[in-house]
Amino acid sequence: MRYCETAMRFFFRLLPIAFLLISANAQQPLNSSTQLLVVTTSDWSAVEGKLQRFERVDAHKKWKAVSEPVTVVVGKNGLGWGAGVIPDPQPGDPIKKEGDGKAPAGIFRLSTAFGYAPQEQPGWTMPYVSLTLTVECVDDTASKFYNRIVDRSSVNPDWNSSEQMRRNDELYRWGIVVDHNANPTKPGGGSCIFMHIWRGPGQGTVGCTAMPQEKLEAVLAWLDPKKSPMLVQLPAPEYKKLKKRWRLPEIG
Repeated sequence: MRYCETAMRFFFRLLPIAFLLISANAQQPLNSSTQLLVVTTSDWSAVEGKLQRFERVDAHKKWKAVSEPVTVVVGKNGLGWGAGVIPDPQPGDPIKKEGDGKAPAGIFRLSTAFGYAPQEQPGWTMPYVSLTLTVECVDDTASKFYNRIVDRSSVNPDWNSSEQMRRNDELYRWGIVVDHNANPTKPGGGSCIFMHIWRGPGQGTVGCTAMPQEKLEAVLAWLDPKKSPMLVQLPAPEYKKLKKRWRLPEIG
């Protein structure tokens, strides 16, 4: 009986320590990643920003820049907190919603590349989806396929609204899926978020992050799914506040 009582006391003493360890780990959303894309803008409403690539050997090492900052554009209405690996909105911060013209802020996994070509470029290693004329991204909040890229010819369409992925312009010639509002998916939380080719400097998107084609191709050639690549996207003041807590790299 005394042994059980001693064991129970020891167990309950460990509980606060275990809780602190779990809480600390929850605040380190990048622990599994050794490749990072960082996008920062001057404030929540800014359309232009800077993107820089980082790598590290493992989660215990510091991030090292592997590229110079390049100019990108985000949503035409700036940024709003999205649903990614870890949310951290403060009272009064904008929240990303369907159709608001904002790109999502936060930390997001990068899962899939896509493009007009039947196959990805030699040397690229990310999973790849070839965009045929029947491939769409569903933005109908009532659809069971909401926020998913699907081939209309292989499913029973239940949506009234979607984005044709094989466009008549070059914007989706290459792209990367940003896993915003992906697991779980909340209807109305925002859909079809990508990194893709831009129209030009200062021309914001409907919610994606865009850049010159050659810069995007460099990113795609660099990404490695074995390194769990992630995107950190924040206004610079928020980045500064969260840098220590999330163990983010110094940006150029």
